Amino acid sequence: MKRLLAVTFVFVAASALAQPYPAKPVKILVPFTPGSATDILGRLVADQFSKSMGQPFVVENKPGAGGIVGTEAAKNSAPDGYTLAMAGSGPFGINPGVYSKLPYDPLKDFELIGNIALTPQTLVVGAQQPWKSLKEFVAAAKAKPGEIAYASLGSGSTSHLTMEAFQSAAGIKLNHIPFKGGAEGQAQLMSGTIHIMSDTVPGLLNQLKGGKLRALAVAIPERSPFLPDVPTAAEEGYPGFVSVGWIGMAAPAKTPEPILDKLNTEIKKMLASPEAKQRFVQLAFTPVGDSRAEFRAFMAAEIAKWSKVAKESGAKAD
Repeated sequence: MKRLLAVTFVFVAASALAQPYPAKPVKILVPFTPGSATDILGRLVADQFSKSMGQPFVVENKPGAGGIVGTEAAKNSAPDGYTLAMAGSGPFGINPGVYSKLPYDPLKDFELIGNIALTPQTLVVGAQQPWKSLKEFVAAAKAKPGEIAYASLGSGSTSHLTMEAFQSAAGIKLNHIPFKGGAEGQAQLMSGTIHIMSDTVPGLLNQLKGGKLRALAVAIPERSPFLPDVPTAAEEGYPGFVSVGWIGMAAPAKTPEPILDKLNTEIKKMLASPEAKQRFVQLAFTPVGDSRAEFRAFMAAEIAKWSKVAKESGAKAD
């Protein structure tokens, strides 16, 4: 009888430990400020996952140091699937090339779950500025080397390296002013203190629609369906200038494979739902929904690409 009770106890205990994931609320760390493209997408994912998986998925913003603060916090979290990270092109693709002592390795310290969306970079100026085209802006920058200031979402961010790449492509020299997030940079553009910046379409859309900012070009080969009247950089004379931000999801290294696979499946299910499709269009995101292996290969290629840009431009964020 004692042996039977002991076996029964072990079986019950094991069953309790093997509850279907998720069995409690899940935290999604966003390494940028509220209102950024990463935050917007993170909240959309949290809402969809909460509905489909039956547990709350809660966004926690941890901005700072080009996304390092929140990304490092995710790296140091328990690998149990209950702390996830929004993995964007800045912290995961660009930081390895601009920080000499980055406190995490995107490919070693994380399990990559999947790429969720693409967000093309767009060059914008304040509506009060005189430049109506990218060519006009470049002419002004060449006339005043180092005097025209550009904002970024922080040293090492996608917006920072995008502008470094553009300076190289256009043969101009600008003055870099980093901020903690897109909202701060945009406010300076609208006040006229800063002259230009690069940011994602989702992060800029409201201010562009409101006429407070003016888009000069999108950094993709073809025009964006969300900004059909805005020319590409290639149309303005810079065919090699391409910068596409991306946002996926990651978990701390050693998170169990079944949890990772389940989350990847949930991403694909979310992207296939009519509700999410409509929201992606409204928010100007281009859906991806790749496999875990595809996301890893894509990220490795992006790290190599942006490390080359950083080396050639001399961009550093230490």
